[in-house]
Amino acid sequence: MNTPSTGLRVGLVGYGLAGAAFHAPLIATTPGLRLQSVVTASPERREQLRREHSQARAVDTAEQLLADPDALDLLVIASPNRTHVPLARAALEAGLPVVVDKPLAATAAEAASLADLARERGLLLTVFQNRRWDADFRTVRQLIDRGELGAVHRYESRFERWRPQPGAGWRESADPAEVGGILYDLGSHLVDQALQLFGPAVRVHAEVDVRRPGALVDDDAFVALTHANGVRSHLWMSALTGQLGPRLRVLGDRSAYVSHGLDPQEDALRAGRRPGPGWGEVPESGWGLLGTLDEARPHRPLPGDYPAFYAGVMAALRDGAPAPVDPRDAVAALTVLEAAVRSAAEGRTVALAEEVHA
Repeated sequence: MNTPSTGLRVGLVGYGLAGAAFHAPLIATTPGLRLQSVVTASPERREQLRREHSQARAVDTAEQLLADPDALDLLVIASPNRTHVPLARAALEAGLPVVVDKPLAATAAEAASLADLARERGLLLTVFQNRRWDADFRTVRQLIDRGELGAVHRYESRFERWRPQPGAGWRESADPAEVGGILYDLGSHLVDQALQLFGPAVRVHAEVDVRRPGALVDDDAFVALTHANGVRSHLWMSALTGQLGPRLRVLGDRSAYVSHGLDPQEDALRAGRRPGPGWGEVPESGWGLLGTLDEARPHRPLPGDYPAFYAGVMAALRDGAPAPVDPRDAVAALTVLEAAVRSAAEGRTVALAEEVHA
C-alpha cells in the first residue's frame, strides 16, 4: 500500500448527510488519513465541499474514481443503499480496502459474498456501525462487562422520531432496490447493538407497519429477539413517536440502567463541530439512572467516541489489526432483519435455524 507522508489517500463516494456530516469530518480529523477525492455531481454539494474540505477534489462519478485505483489507499462508500454492493465489489476487485456505510447490503447473502471477496483478496472490508461508539451503548457495555447489573434478562432499545410527514428521497422509495424504510435504516443499528451485547439470536418476532398517510415504506417497527443465552431484546424504531420512550432500558437481577435522549455526537457533527477536547461528553442533564427503585442514582456515562471507528481503520490498514467492524457482523444483523420481515409478513416467530438451513 502506498503510504505518502501526508496520509493515506481516501476517496469518499457521496456527500449527502452520511458523507458530509459523518464520514468526511471524521476522516479529516483522523491522524494518518487524508480526504483526497469526493464523488458528488451536485453543484451545491461541490460548493459545500469546497468550503468544508478545500484540499479535496470533486469527482463526477464513482466510475471515474475507480478508473485509477492506484491513486487511492481507501474507498469509503456513503452513497444510497442500492449502490453499496456494486461499488464495494468494484473497489475490492480493483484492490482497494473499503468502508461501507450501513447497511452493507440488501441481503445477508450479498453481504456474505462481499466478505468472502475481501478475505480472498486480503483486503479490509468494514461497515460504519457508528452507534457502537454512542455514549449510552459504550456505557451499557461497560456496566455489563463489570457485572454491575448482574445477569441481564431483558434489553430494551429505541430509535424513535417525530416525522409525521413522509419525506422525499430514496429512503422513502417503495423500490426494493433502494433498501428504504425504517427497519433497515434504524434497525441496522439496533439489531447490531443487541447482537454485540448478547450474542446470536435464535428467534425473531417482528411487527412492521406503514403508519403515515402517503408513506410508501415501513415507518414503524418492533423487533423482539431471543438470544442463544436466554436474554430477550426488544427493539423499537419509528418515525411517528410524539413522545419518546427511554433510549435504553437494561434489566438485570442485581440492578437496572435507564437512559433517555440521543448521543450528542450526531448533532455536534451536523452543526459543524469537530472532534477535540471534551468530544462526546454527555451533559449531566442527560445522564442515565443506575440502580433499583429504592436506590437509583445518576450514572456518568462514558463519552461517545465516533473517532474510534476511523482510528480502527487506520490500525487495520497500517498495523494489521482487526477491522473495527467485522463484515460478518453485518451478515448476522441482515439475517435477523430478513427474519423480521418474514415474521411480520407471516405473523409468526421465526427460528433462525430455519433461515440458516432453508
